[in-house]
Order: sequence, then structure tokens, then C-alpha cells
Amino acid sequence: MRLGSHLTVSKGFDQAAKQAREIGANTFQFFTRNPRGGAARNIPSEEIVRWRALKEEYDIAPIVGHMPYTVNMAAPAERSFTFAKMVVADDLNRMNKVGVEFLVIHPGSHAGSGRDAGIKRIVECLEEAFMPFDGETNLLLETMAGAGSEIGTFDEIKEIFSALGHPDRLAVCLDTCHLTAEGYDFLRLEEVERLVAEIERTVGLDKVKVIHLNDSKFPPGSHKDRHERIGRGYLEKEGLLNFITHPAFSNLPMLLETPVDDYIEYGEEIALIKSWLD
Repeated sequence: MRLGSHLTVSKGFDQAAKQAREIGANTFQFFTRNPRGGAARNIPSEEIVRWRALKEEYDIAPIVGHMPYTVNMAAPAERSFTFAKMVVADDLNRMNKVGVEFLVIHPGSHAGSGRDAGIKRIVECLEEAFMPFDGETNLLLETMAGAGSEIGTFDEIKEIFSALGHPDRLAVCLDTCHLTAEGYDFLRLEEVERLVAEIERTVGLDKVKVIHLNDSKFPPGSHKDRHERIGRGYLEKEGLLNFITHPAFSNLPMLLETPVDDYIEYGEEIALIKSWLD
């Protein structure tokens, strides 16, 4: 099982690799740049060499970059839209040099311009910033909680894929908290089956590459994206196990984004999940 958490690479990818090993993780996620801004750290070639050696030694894979929340590919405002195109193109190239397998992005918010206009903007952004990219990194659109003007349902992502001709390196990241907020009740096993059927109907199971594994502070259908510590929210042990052990998802990398005060607490959650699976 590939199980890890969100870690910081502010002190280097090699240091993040050591933290991952410390908490019992064999995969991890990180922000590609300041999550509330846009500043990107320069990654020296010497760091990349050290990192690649540790990645192999510690058997850490895949590595998942998460783009900042300020990137809005659906933005009607030209300045925000231009910024989104720049960051998508730049991060794809930066992450490819580091050997990052997956790069996650929230599809965006139409900010009142309407669903169709928002999807059109996302497609335009990806046509410019993603389609010319010829590296190895996959770009993953994350399914969202359905709040406000967010874009990110399976049907909406299907429309984006179709408009772009279903490119190979464009795929999907699922979030168990977002899915709960959208209306799936994983305390019932049949709801996991309903999710699988919905994925098959829309984007296809082969397009799901990464799982954000989070408990939810709120019950199904709340449309509130509020992560909770593993086993302490609505999903508890039963709901999370129903999801984790389903054959459609059990072999996918799973990454914790729970509200911890220190990365060491992720180690406690990783150990807890492993104990459930013993």
C-alpha cells in the first residue's frame, strides 16, 4: 500500500524524504509553491541529485505536487487567468525536472460567470499551458465539494477531458472529504459502489491516479470542505475502511491532508490506518 501525507519541501526534497521515512510514509505530497501566494522556490540541481538518490533508497513513490489555491483556471478576470496559465506551465516544467509523477490542481471557480463559461476558461487554460507540455508529469484535476461557484464534479471534468481530446497525462485526484461533502455516504458500502459506477460513467476508473484520504467534519451533502483527523470525523473507521479496501481504490497512492499541528502526527495516523488493515 502506498500511504503518506502532505509534507513541506521548504527545506529541500531530500529533507522531506527523511521526514516521510520518519513517519512511516512511502509516498508524500507537497505544495509546489506558496499555497496562498505564488512565489516559487528555486530548486538547485544538487538538491535534485540528493533527492533522487534518497527517493530510490527509501522507496518513496509516487510524489505528488499540489498547486497553490490562488491558481484559478476558470477565472473570468484576465489578470487571474493569465496568472493561472503561467503557474500551470511553469510548475509542470519545474516538477518534471524533479521527477514528480503527479501534479494536482483544483479546476477552479467561475466566480459568478457561470458553469459553462468557467469550463470554457479551464479548457482554454489547459490548451495553452498543458497541451504543449511533453514531459512525464501527469496533471490531475481534483474533484471538489460542490461549494458555491466551484467547478469539479465528475460530469464537469468529463466535459473538460472531452473538449481536450482525452489527453493521456490529464487525469483525476479524488478526496474522501470532498466526496462526502458532495453527497456520498461511505458508511454504507453501497455508496462506494455508487461512486465507482459514477466514475465509470464519466471519466473512467483508469483516470483516477491519486487519493486524498481525509475524514470529514460534516456529514454527506454539506458541500463544506472541512477535513478532520482520521477516524475522528463523520467517516470514522468504518467509512474510511469501506473506501480504502475497495478494489477500485486499494492500489492507488493515498495521501493524508488532515489538520495536524506537526508532521509527526501524520505518523500516528499512518500507523492507525495500518493497524486497521492488519
